[in-house]
Amino acid sequence: MSDQAAHPTSASTTPLQARDAQVVADMERWLERAVIGLNLCPFAKGVHVKGQIHYVVSHAQDARSLAEDLHRELEALAEISPEKRDTTLLMAPDCLDNFLDFNDFQELADDMIDALDLGGILQVASFHPQFQFDGTDIDDVSNCTNRAPYPTLHLLREESIDRAVEVFPEAEEIFERNIEVLEKLGTQGWKDLDVGAHAGKVKKA
Repeated sequence: MSDQAAHPTSASTTPLQARDAQVVADMERWLERAVIGLNLCPFAKGVHVKGQIHYVVSHAQDARSLAEDLHRELEALAEISPEKRDTTLLMAPDCLDNFLDFNDFQELADDMIDALDLGGILQVASFHPQFQFDGTDIDDVSNCTNRAPYPTLHLLREESIDRAVEVFPEAEEIFERNIEVLEKLGTQGWKDLDVGAHAGKVKKA
């Protein structure tokens, strides 16, 4: 696991640390170029500029291990002040490549929120490189609204969401606007953003 946004470059950096740093760099580039650059989420820029996004690279290679990481990060986010950490991005580059498996994991994440008595306090959203809406083709550019370089669990504070909705009362229209933006951008335009994964996977020993 890695929780640093800094990218180690010293000679003592291990291959795993270098890979983790690349995963974080990939996510930061995706956030800056796609999420903020295309204004897919008008709430993202503020927490990014303030350094309130906590990046965590999970080394889990199966759903059970990822659930353990999620459990820990949910508790950590609930305990720390919003000023220090408003939200957490938990990336899982080594497991749940299959979107349907990842989608099933979302139900486990929701159950964990309830089990930890964090309902109404935190929630978990998700992004996946192969995200696909029902009724769309896999190559439909509209799917990119929920695509990130790696399978990612986004841990959010309910209070932050409520405050954001107060500032953007038309929040329910953001989804429709995002679809329009991406359809105008087109598949090639999305590829030109270069927001895919650049880090290689670490194989099991």
